[in-house]
Amino acid sequence: MRTAFTASRLYTPIEEIENPLLVVEDELISELFSRSTKELPDNTSLIDFGQAVLAPGFVDIHMHGGAGLDVMRASASELPRLGRFLATHGVTGYFPTTVAAPLDATCAALGRLADAIEAADRATDGDSVQARPLGIHLEGPFLSHKRRGVHPPENLVIPTVEIFDRFWQAARGHVRMLTIAPEIPGAMEVIAAAAQRNVCVSIGHSDAEMPVALDAVRAGARHATHTFNAMRPLDHRDPGIIGEVLTDSRLSADIIADGIHVAPAVVKLFLEAKGHDRAVLITDAISATGMPDGRYELGPIQVDVKDGRCTANGSLAGSVLTMDRAVRNVTEFSNWSLRDAVRAATLNPAQAVGFARHHGVLARGAFADFNVLNSAGEVLKTVTRGRGF
Repeated sequence: MRTAFTASRLYTPIEEIENPLLVVEDELISELFSRSTKELPDNTSLIDFGQAVLAPGFVDIHMHGGAGLDVMRASASELPRLGRFLATHGVTGYFPTTVAAPLDATCAALGRLADAIEAADRATDGDSVQARPLGIHLEGPFLSHKRRGVHPPENLVIPTVEIFDRFWQAARGHVRMLTIAPEIPGAMEVIAAAAQRNVCVSIGHSDAEMPVALDAVRAGARHATHTFNAMRPLDHRDPGIIGEVLTDSRLSADIIADGIHVAPAVVKLFLEAKGHDRAVLITDAISATGMPDGRYELGPIQVDVKDGRCTANGSLAGSVLTMDRAVRNVTEFSNWSLRDAVRAATLNPAQAVGFARHHGVLARGAFADFNVLNSAGEVLKTVTRGRGF
């Protein structure tokens, strides 16, 4: 079956196409062009979204849960419920993200997440619209004690290639992102080993000075985790890790744009520093996202949620941010257009983790995962693998 979708305009997101025709066949985009240049192909049904905007589905490379589910505790059979919740906020692909926990518990969680990723790859869900887990993000246990945030100190370990390989085997090769503090003894060896396996190595939860952060980039790091949070503060004479993150064009970097983790003015500063091609939006969302205030789990951590703030022992512990809200916040906090903000939630994260061939972009051969947005960036409808319209 071949279906074409049209609207007022479309963000690829690098380009903007007026009066687009997005042709979908067998879950993939087969053609993309403007109605002003070409006619609708024969034997193709047309879905018209009127004055809306078509944009790639959001890709969240750092999230811990939502809809009451924690990704380290949920079973593979429960994660589709999380996927359906995420899709209501425009997310079509995500990286379930771990926190520092006992090694055996982490390995067990990695096995369950690998099951979920492989099940999603095999799924034929009819008209079910849901975000799919694409790869695993290991946030810890190779983190700085000084900048650990709420990660339990007893679960932090000195990085070794042997421990990383244990995680890799438990996840059956589905670890696609690793957050690590580069100043810890052994970190550079793990950075190099992970990079050789095409893992996106991200520096974060770190008290590193700027030269050490630069050494991490030379060793293979190419990204930075929730910039400003759980990092040595920026100083004008001792710029530290943040100085490296903001000035090194080889690094993409992500940020939690909820107005709580980072002040709006600093979000704007970050966007101007990293630019349209290297700024990435994440949610760092926990199981409480989409739920009422109360106490929730973040791996082994108990988190209290009230008025949009997630805390454990007085420290911020993830967020209840959704990606559609993050996109709208960017347009409010800065002079970025909706297309710019969409790029930071789609193509940029997909490029950072090496998934941009099929995700985060509307192009021939990519999965037909896209959002229908209004002019304010609100999600009117989400389509996954050509389903859900």
